[in-house]
Amino acid sequence: MTATRPHTNGGLSRGLLLLMSVATGLAAAGNYFAQPLLDLIGRELGVGPSLAALIVTAAQGGYALGLILLVPLGDLVERRRLAMSLYAATAVFLLVSATAANGTMLLASTALTALTSVGAQVVVPFAATLADPAERGRVVGTVMTGLMLGLLLARTASGALSELGGWRTVYWVNAALMALMAVLLRVFLPRLGGDGGRLSYPGLLRSTVAMFRYEPLLRWRAGIAALSLASFSVLWTALTFLLVRSPYNWSESAIGLFGLVGAAGALTATVAGRLADRGHVQRVSGAGTVLLVASWLAIAAGARSLAWLLAGVIVLDLAHQAVLNSSQNVIYALRPEARNRINSAFLTVFFIGGAVGSALASVVWVHGGWTGVCVLGATLSAGTVALWVLERITVDRAAGKPPKASVHQGDDLTPAASTN
Repeated sequence: MTATRPHTNGGLSRGLLLLMSVATGLAAAGNYFAQPLLDLIGRELGVGPSLAALIVTAAQGGYALGLILLVPLGDLVERRRLAMSLYAATAVFLLVSATAANGTMLLASTALTALTSVGAQVVVPFAATLADPAERGRVVGTVMTGLMLGLLLARTASGALSELGGWRTVYWVNAALMALMAVLLRVFLPRLGGDGGRLSYPGLLRSTVAMFRYEPLLRWRAGIAALSLASFSVLWTALTFLLVRSPYNWSESAIGLFGLVGAAGALTATVAGRLADRGHVQRVSGAGTVLLVASWLAIAAGARSLAWLLAGVIVLDLAHQAVLNSSQNVIYALRPEARNRINSAFLTVFFIGGAVGSALASVVWVHGGWTGVCVLGATLSAGTVALWVLERITVDRAAGKPPKASVHQGDDLTPAASTN
């Protein structure tokens, strides 16, 4: 399989950047639309709560497989065609979900939709490759803002659409939008060949796993990001349990609107990206990890104060975005020719962290309530601080630099990397 001649980038236009941001958001949202509709879906299809809950599990499992099996292909095949094909396939599988006659059919289509929705994770490194090196942080931050907005607003959108025309309307609308995105990506994305050379597909997968062995910064950053997402997931998993109880007693629709609060934090991702472009990527990482810990102090006070809860949620989302964006800025500079494989390895660990955080939150809530949840979230956040400090010390030792210069090392791995 021969690679198309790589695109010679001269920057990324605002229009194309906006398109890629919207595309990633829509793809990510598709895996979360069903969460607030499980009871409604279960009643219409005649399935019990356990089978309905498996819809969420199917989405998580399918996405994990897609990260491992499909995202690395971006280093082997022509990337525009890969992205377009994955978006088109997702639209088809969403149509199957919209017409599902029983729970088994919906489960299968959900897993397949999630599998191909990793097209979003082909678009992110695509944008990083097209961007000028001096603007890579801003570009990645903008695209990831679209992705996080999709995650956070999916529940709100699905609730509104289901009230208009039932739960199937959510799938019909998303299928149409994904089909439109496939067409727009085909028209506006430049051709960009993979750089995997003569690698076979099995060799590509082995190479993806091997990235952890040969790239210490990838190991550190994957661990930091995984703990950050675990902390993030602890909050959003347990938040519903808090808001339905006294003193809040909120309805499901009101709780869904709380995603708008998280969206405010997600919008700051471009700020972190701009700071990274100015050579402050390590300061952004360090500040982000510290803010993660601090946010849980406000969230803990939010047990009985809406103002503190709102402040804590915004700060946590802001901090999570800073950690994620700065980490991606670091790993995308490691091996430009293997950017999709590095992204695949990084995101697999990242989403495992999120799944573990969600599972722990449910258990801790039962035994420790909101206080236990806040201790868990703060502990996971403290882990990001510890890993970041250890990364800086390790990099300094490897480079033979004194500890006081730690924030200035580790980013100049390629000429395109940011330094701080």
